[in-house]
Amino acid sequence: MRDQTVLTPVLALLALAALAPVGLRWLRVGQREHYIGGRVGTIAALWLSRSRTDLVLAALAALLAVVACVPGLELAAVPALALAVLLPRGLGIRGRTSSLSWTARLRRLAIGWLALELVVGALLVLLLGPGAAALAVVGAPLLLDVAMAVMERVERRLSAPFVAQAQRRLARIRPQVVAITGSYGKTSTKGYIAHLLSATTAVVASPASFNNRLGLSRAVNDALVEGTEVFVAEMGTYGPGEIRELCELFPPDVAVITTIGEAHLERMRTHETILRAKSEITERARAVVLPVDTPELAALAERCRAAGKQVVTVSVEGRDADVVVDLAGGTVLARTPEGPVTLHVGPGVAHGVNLGVAVGVALAVGADVTKTEPRLRSLPRAAHRAEVQDTGSGLVVVDDTYNANPIGARAALDEAAALARGRGGRLVVVTPGIVELGHVQRTRNADFAQAAAEAGAHLVVVGRTNRAALVEGAARAQGTVDVVDARPAAVPLATSAAGANGVVLYENDLPDHYP
Repeated sequence: MRDQTVLTPVLALLALAALAPVGLRWLRVGQREHYIGGRVGTIAALWLSRSRTDLVLAALAALLAVVACVPGLELAAVPALALAVLLPRGLGIRGRTSSLSWTARLRRLAIGWLALELVVGALLVLLLGPGAAALAVVGAPLLLDVAMAVMERVERRLSAPFVAQAQRRLARIRPQVVAITGSYGKTSTKGYIAHLLSATTAVVASPASFNNRLGLSRAVNDALVEGTEVFVAEMGTYGPGEIRELCELFPPDVAVITTIGEAHLERMRTHETILRAKSEITERARAVVLPVDTPELAALAERCRAAGKQVVTVSVEGRDADVVVDLAGGTVLARTPEGPVTLHVGPGVAHGVNLGVAVGVALAVGADVTKTEPRLRSLPRAAHRAEVQDTGSGLVVVDDTYNANPIGARAALDEAAALARGRGGRLVVVTPGIVELGHVQRTRNADFAQAAAEAGAHLVVVGRTNRAALVEGAARAQGTVDVVDARPAAVPLATSAAGANGVVLYENDLPDHYP
C-alpha cells in the first residue's frame, strides 16, 4: 500500500495543474456557445464523434480515472489527467478565430466552475481515495455545463438593473416597437425595414445580432434617443418561452415572422416546436406581418386576425396578399389605405420575402410607402451575406460566411453559379457545411454538396464537422472535392482551382471550437 500522506497531495496538485489548460479550453467553448448549459458537453461529444482515435483515447481516460479509484492503482490517475489535457486534439486552448475574452461574466463563471470542481473533487477523494481526483478533471466539460446552468440564475439577478433601465428608457421615449423573429432572414429584414422607414421616420434598429435579453437592453440603453419613432428589435430564441419573455420586457406594437425553417432544429427537435416558439412574438402585438406562402404562417395569420389584430400578409408566389413581391418583374404591389400601389425594385435582391415583409412593416406602422420607393433601388445587403467582392485580379469572391441555413445557402450557390457562368469562369465552393440542424443535418449538407457539384463547382470542405456528408453529396454528382482541416488552408486551394476568371463562394464559416 502506497503512503497516502504523500500520494494524496501529489495527485491533488497534478489535478489542479491539469485543470488550468482543461478549464481554459472548455471555458472558451462555453463563451462561444453563449453560456448555455449543456452546450459544452454537446461540442465535446461532437469532437469525439469526428475522430475515432480521440473517442478511444477519451474512453481510455475515463477508464483510467475509474481504475485510479482502486487502492494500489492510484497512479492510473496520471495518464488520465494527461489525456484530459490533450483531448480533443485540435481544440485549441487559445483559439485561432475566437480567443477567450475575460469578461466579467466569464470571470464569474470561471470562479463558480472552479469552486464546483474543488468541491466535487474533494468529495470524490474522500469517498474513493486520492486517485479519484482525476474523475473531476476528466468530467470537466459536464461540470462546466452544470456551472453555466447555475450561474445563469446569478447573471439574471446581476443584470436585472440594466434591463430595468432599458425598460424605463423605452417607456419614456415610447417609439413604436417592431419585433422581428424567424428561422432565418431576421438580420437582412431588419436592415431593409430600417432602410425603408428612415425615408420618413426616425428609426433605430438593434445592431448586429443583439437579439436576446441583454443585447436588446444594451441596444435600448445605448442607441435609443429622444425623438426615436420606431425601434426595430430582432428577437432570437433557442426554445419556447424565450421570445415571450422578450416581448414582456420590450412589448412590440408590430410583430414579424420572416419564415419558419430548420435553423436550431438540433435544440428544438421538431418543426412544430420552432413554430410555437416563434409564434410567441405575435401574442402582445396590435399588428402582425406574416408571409403566407407557407401553410403554417397562413394559419397563424388567420388566428391573429380572429384575435382582433391588424394582419398584413406577404406573398412572393402571387397569392392574394397585402404585399405581393415579383422579383422577376421588379415590382412590389402594396395595398395601402388609399388603394393599391405599385413600387419598383432595384436589382440584386436575393430574398423577396424579406423585402415584402419590410414593405409590410411600413404599412403596419403607418408610413407612406410611396416615399420608400427610391430606397427600394438601393437596398442594403447585410455584411457577409452573399456579398460580392471583386478582388481586382479577375477573381470574384462571394462572401456568404454569416449564412447558416439551407435555403440561404442554396440561394447563394445559385447566385454564385450564375455569376461564374456569366464570366465564363469556374465556380469553387468553400464550406464547413451547416450545423444545428438536428436529424436533418447530414441530409441537408449532402444535398447542398450535390447541388454544388451539379452546378459544376469544385468543392473545398473545411473541417470534420460535416465532412462525410459533404463528400458523400458531391460524389453523387461526380463532383471534385478537396478536404482541409481549417479555412486558411482552403484559401490557396480555392484561388488556384478558380483561376483568373473564376468565382469563389465562401459558404458559412464555423468558429474553431467546432472540429
